[in-house]
Amino acid sequence: MCKHILNAQVAIRAPCCKKWFDCPECHEEQADHPLKKSYEMILACKKCKKVFRKDSREFEEADEYCPRCDNHFVIPAKTPELRIEVEGEQGDHRMLRDERDPDRAHREHNSLFGAPIQSTASLHH
Repeated sequence: MCKHILNAQVAIRAPCCKKWFDCPECHEEQADHPLKKSYEMILACKKCKKVFRKDSREFEEADEYCPRCDNHFVIPAKTPELRIEVEGEQGDHRMLRDERDPDRAHREHNSLFGAPIQSTASLHH
């Protein structure tokens, strides 16, 4: 599943390595080479699993749909949003949750700026 485009409707076959990726950023993160540019796109619909080709030089409005199941795959991308929320009981604003990095809670230095967390007892002295 793509972490860059949350509503990806097709997978794209990279012309350089012939592997499937949900987006160019996924290829960049997983491959050890740059993505080769090509006018011909080989796509796989995530709804019906049909593989089909499209030429980006001749792309029309009707080409925004899967030729087999008519799934509209050219849609505005939903991307992860940067947000920091306050969590805690009854207005306790000392605890912040950073949803960009779920492993942050398990790190030794668990604060927004990398400094060790101070206990609440040391804050009151």
